[in-house]
Amino acid sequence: MTPLTADEYRTLIVRALEDAVDANTTEPDLRRLFTPSSHRLALAPDVTVVKGARGTGKTYWAKALTDDRLREIAAASYLMPRLRRVEISTGFALDRTADAAYPTKRVIARLMRDDAFKPVDFWFMIVLMALRVPEIAAISGWSGRMSWVRENPEALDDALQEADDAARSTGTTRVVLFDALEHLHNDRTQADKLVSGLLEVALELRLTTSALRAKIFIRPDMYDSAPKKFADASKLTANTAELTWLRENLYGLFFHQLGNYDGPGAAEFRAATGSWRDEGGGRFIAPTDVIADQTRQEAVFVDIAGPYMGTDRRKGLTYTWVPNHLQDGREEVSPRTWLYSLREAAVGSAERYAGHEYALHYDAIRASLHGAARIRVEELTEDIAWAVAAVGKLEGGEVPMEPSVVIAHWNQGGLSAALQDLVDDSQQDGQEDDGGSGPRKPDDLFAVLDELIDIGVLTRRLTTGAIDLPDVYRLHFNIGRRGGVSRKKS
Repeated sequence: MTPLTADEYRTLIVRALEDAVDANTTEPDLRRLFTPSSHRLALAPDVTVVKGARGTGKTYWAKALTDDRLREIAAASYLMPRLRRVEISTGFALDRTADAAYPTKRVIARLMRDDAFKPVDFWFMIVLMALRVPEIAAISGWSGRMSWVRENPEALDDALQEADDAARSTGTTRVVLFDALEHLHNDRTQADKLVSGLLEVALELRLTTSALRAKIFIRPDMYDSAPKKFADASKLTANTAELTWLRENLYGLFFHQLGNYDGPGAAEFRAATGSWRDEGGGRFIAPTDVIADQTRQEAVFVDIAGPYMGTDRRKGLTYTWVPNHLQDGREEVSPRTWLYSLREAAVGSAERYAGHEYALHYDAIRASLHGAARIRVEELTEDIAWAVAAVGKLEGGEVPMEPSVVIAHWNQGGLSAALQDLVDDSQQDGQEDDGGSGPRKPDDLFAVLDELIDIGVLTRRLTTGAIDLPDVYRLHFNIGRRGGVSRKKS
């Protein structure tokens, strides 16, 4: 089979990644489902807490686990047969269906205004609904169901025991998934209380039942800020995993998309990169070295993009340069941002460097960062809109900045008032998808600064204490850096 030309590679990249970088990227499917090695532990039924930054795959896996066929792929890929013996329910998610086992955000806010409201009662109600316990499902309305849980502790215990016995008798584990917790409540203090109650309920299920489990997909900062004053809270640490994307995982994802494209060029790419395993249904699995060995991956990527980000190594190696410039302050790279950048580089190369010997021209790769930054900020806006508002107040400046300069920008730009406006707007417009909850201490700008560092939007230089901003955010906000990738000229 004839190797792909540079132009054929560009065409393959543009077409294979078109769906992968679409706005609706959280919908997994048979062909594109990729199982990075670093995510294995997160899918284990006994792992209670799965921490992941925005865009690392929390919602992706929460949805994949609810699909029997995709869960089978995960079970086979991760050598985890227990995934074949689970029954999945959803206890909270952003895309709520009409028959969901949990209320809307507005209803949760209303329930919390009741002086008798307790987060633990609320989540036990959700668990019982997810397990389809008849006694509570027959009650009309969420307030009535809350009252039942509060007034019938023995019946609650009996219902859980009965569900546990039934699952254990069939060798099944009942897992209730919780995702999108940043959309529980607009007020961060209230959201923290809800998360704390959920963690307490999840731990109780883990300790008192053998076949009932909760799996909580959550941002690390939300997990850290939720109070953990209940008994045995430290045991949650032993049942926690993190969704991370190692460099080899990112390249493995890229190559998986190319090899599983249903169109011209995919077969040639598979032939050029080793012996791919045909799993049927149009799904192919790359050789182990192509998805796990950095030396082999670099050789494959050099065939696509050349070795250097310029005419020689002084500008950097393409294999390391691209992920390094897409990572946030926690050194995380969003898979969607990653694939978008590579696709944009292919489009730019075809438009401006069609005669280049490689499919991706280094200047097109560099230019693609601007579009990738826009995608990353869009992701951030969906869950952490207040962070976008804060960084936006630094527009036109240059990093690194002294912390006092950052605070001065925020004071001059009226950040505190802007954060309050975000909260007020979200409470008035009645929208469910409103950019999540706010910062922990919106009136304390130094606390806001620390929180932005915690979530990886800003960084603090260890030597000087100056505040920096990763390229994947900086370029979108027209913020300069000496010696860095240039801001896009208007």
